[in-house]
Amino acid sequence: MTENPNIQSVADVGLVGLAVMGQNLALNIADHGFHVVVYNRTTEKMTEFIDKVKKEEPSAPRMSGQADFKDFVASIKRPRKIIIMVQAGKGTDAVIDQLAAIVDPGDVIVDGGNAQWTDTIRREKTLRDKGIHFVGSGVSGGELGARFGPSLMPGGPLDAWNHIKPIWTAIAAKVDDKGRPIESHIPGQPAQGGEPCTAHIGSDGAGHYVKMVHNGIEYIDMQLICEAYFLMKSLLGMEADEMSEVFAEWNQGVLSSYLIEITADILQQRDPRKKKGFLVDYVLDTAGQKGTGKWTSTSALDMGVPANAMAEAVFARCLSALKDERVAASKTLKGPKAQKVKGKTKLLDAIHDALYCSKICAYAQGFQLMNAAQAEYHWTLDFGSIARIWRGGCIIRAAFLQKITDAYHDDPKLINLMLAPYFRKALHKGQESWRKVVSLAAENGVPCPAFMSALAYFDGYRAKVLPANLLQAQRDYFGAHTFERLDDERGRFFHVDWPEKGRPMIEA
Repeated sequence: MTENPNIQSVADVGLVGLAVMGQNLALNIADHGFHVVVYNRTTEKMTEFIDKVKKEEPSAPRMSGQADFKDFVASIKRPRKIIIMVQAGKGTDAVIDQLAAIVDPGDVIVDGGNAQWTDTIRREKTLRDKGIHFVGSGVSGGELGARFGPSLMPGGPLDAWNHIKPIWTAIAAKVDDKGRPIESHIPGQPAQGGEPCTAHIGSDGAGHYVKMVHNGIEYIDMQLICEAYFLMKSLLGMEADEMSEVFAEWNQGVLSSYLIEITADILQQRDPRKKKGFLVDYVLDTAGQKGTGKWTSTSALDMGVPANAMAEAVFARCLSALKDERVAASKTLKGPKAQKVKGKTKLLDAIHDALYCSKICAYAQGFQLMNAAQAEYHWTLDFGSIARIWRGGCIIRAAFLQKITDAYHDDPKLINLMLAPYFRKALHKGQESWRKVVSLAAENGVPCPAFMSALAYFDGYRAKVLPANLLQAQRDYFGAHTFERLDDERGRFFHVDWPEKGRPMIEA
């Protein structure tokens, strides 16, 4: 590219896009000693950000901005490392096209947005043909994670990973030798020591695919927690602050996680408008979604992976959005009225176990999906490594993930998480309570679709025989789709002309 002679190449990394995630990631990088130059399509936003950094941030000497796009690129040391934090889709393509026209072969472009993995595969191939490295990196942890340490899931060429590795390992969340997050929320004072929550995931779209599955797991994890809350409210008549204490207690055990922790916080929040009561009781019961949960479920359907509980979490949000219809239906569609259950302590213990067992199934589905994807897209995924980098920084960070890390360390070829000794034992121990909770929910008309779906997955997976024999016979009856026989070798298919009695069976 033709460079402005007045621009010095002093920045270690460039960042495009200054929405909150972009701003916080830039500050995080600067906190770790790297000089960051930023660019935003709206120059005023970039100027305001730089002015604010100079006034308020200890990382100010390592932050600069450029109003001209070519000057922005020219100000970065070669090989250039440029992070894109803009809206996924057409916005990302537009920035990539701009960069591809002016960067040099060997430079690295990183997409840190929630891109669809198929877009990442396409972009990586296009840029590779031009000699430009492209990395699609999942960034999880929300605004706070981006600022003080996210979980980072980069996919792309190994050479490109080696270029960004010093930055990614520096800015990622850190965990100690027991998998517990090491946190520092003080600007300019990053967390010290520990294992970084990042690793090279695989080629082209692997990083963004794993991030998508992370989000799918996030959907089901949140739904399961909400169902536990709703059971406490419906069957035990518990108030929000009392439930907060239960979740806080659960956060000290096997269910310890970021989502359980924030649930305890949310439930004790008083309503600021009414100055009495709890805010959660005034929040409208309609949940939004941005699409990554749907992508996960669609991918599972496309590849024939039984991720039914994860899909159920998406459908639960869709059902919640039908608020007006639900209100109208509640007046005419009758069912059992929830009855208060005696034995509070026993039921709370049962809900705890049901939540844990359902969570195991949910994660099993996520890892089963990634296993299918690596065959579909020719990736080589290290599931133990993926579990490791989810232990800190990300939304689904949990003590539970150390057990998953251990399971794949003990058996890298583990085909389903439920078969690992630790999780198999936990399922056997908790399933009586799990079944009790699901039964009580059904008997009392309390909707718990994720608990129920997870249990159906467990029962279906462990079933030596399923009724699919009849289903396949139906398919052969109306569509001549053929069937295999129990008393013959796999791979031999037969057909019967079903409507006529006495017709011979023929091999297809």
